[in-house]
Amino acid sequence: MIRELLLIGVGGFFGAIFRYLISGIVPVKFGLPTGTLAVNLIGSFILGFLLYCSLFAPIPTEYKLFIGTGFCGALTTFSTFSYETFVLVDEGLLFKALLNILINVVGCLIMVYFGRVLALAIFR
Repeated sequence: MIRELLLIGVGGFFGAIFRYLISGIVPVKFGLPTGTLAVNLIGSFILGFLLYCSLFAPIPTEYKLFIGTGFCGALTTFSTFSYETFVLVDEGLLFKALLNILINVVGCLIMVYFGRVLALAIFR
């Protein structure tokens, strides 16, 4: 149990740092929080790829804990996405808030799909 928690914690450490760096690098575009979008899209792709690969090849549980639960868990950020969406609503930017929701949800689903496509291309 301690080993698993350490794997998640160390993965989360790196995911959080990567999130901080990416969020700082990606500028706000069109008044939307694109840094949060970027980390959510990247994390969705990584998680989709990892989990679909595990359907075709044995992926050790340690990798799933480190990359999936730890790294991707800290990298992606539903709470920040939700907060930033409400900030847009509070500022009276309802269209941008709805656009932010649409882009994040649909974009992340598409990235999981791309992760799946890549995994299938490798293992089929």
